[in-house]
Amino acid sequence: MKRYPLKLTGIPKAAIWGGTRLKNDYGKKADFDAVAESWELSVRDGATNLVENGAGAGRPLSDCLAEMGSGAVSPGYDGKTFPLLIKLIDAETPLSVQVHPDDAYAKAHGVGNGKTEMWVVIDAEPGAQLVMGLADGVGRSAFSIAVAEKKYDAVVKRVPVKPGDVFFIPSGMLHAIGGGILIAEVQQNCDTTYRVWDYDRRDKNGNLRPLHIKEALDVVRPFADGECDAIRFEGKSSLLPGETLVNCRYFEVSRLQISAPTALPVPADRFTHLLVLSGSVTVSGSGEKVECRAGDSVLLPAGTSSPAVNGNGTLLLSCPRGE
Repeated sequence: MKRYPLKLTGIPKAAIWGGTRLKNDYGKKADFDAVAESWELSVRDGATNLVENGAGAGRPLSDCLAEMGSGAVSPGYDGKTFPLLIKLIDAETPLSVQVHPDDAYAKAHGVGNGKTEMWVVIDAEPGAQLVMGLADGVGRSAFSIAVAEKKYDAVVKRVPVKPGDVFFIPSGMLHAIGGGILIAEVQQNCDTTYRVWDYDRRDKNGNLRPLHIKEALDVVRPFADGECDAIRFEGKSSLLPGETLVNCRYFEVSRLQISAPTALPVPADRFTHLLVLSGSVTVSGSGEKVECRAGDSVLLPAGTSSPAVNGNGTLLLSCPRGE
């Protein structure tokens, strides 16, 4: 199969905190009302995007990439763990206060790799906030005591948000998306979450959602001033056009404004994922064209010839780092 721009069908996910914007405003299809997440790039067991266009139309992304050869993904990709998971998230109410493991802890406990992630705020209600790390001066010991006493507000850092804000969350950082926030998320391909606090919410069967206190206390840690940004921009060179938002060891993400026909000088040796944050554009390459609006996403396999975009809009571009 030739390598060409693959428009992807999002995978809807339900959660107790989800809203209706992804379904009503972005046209994400689901047989349930509250769509908490739409997985825009996913190659996982039981959760792989379908391709909408061209020779691969109606087929799983994983099958198409396999036919294109492992070089369509990234250098050294062995066909096992796909490098990235990219989502749209609609938090009508707050997500749990949580933390994710690093690679070493995840592998030692049989959950694959760790999870470092980043967020771009697409929309936020007035007064919306995130939890971003431990409060200044709070270490693991003080956090452990606060968890035991259920005094969370005293030990977490809350940050106000507005559309366009960007946040980087390395593994080990305590965090939570607040209510009234719509975000795009780029992350390592991991779905392991250790909940610390969930507001005593109950599932549809009336049961409290499980917490993972021991694991969370194992992996949570404070971050010194400047440490998070040092991890966020540890890449030695940029691979993507536009405003570099993150360039860490796992992925690079940029934001690109489009108002005229624009060539995409993207990496030739790894895929690039395009998520349309606003507007409408046409993505082309290898003799194929695909129309996209806000919320749509396209994968450019490595080796796609003459990739370009036309129209008016804002794109979020992502590619895997590492070899």
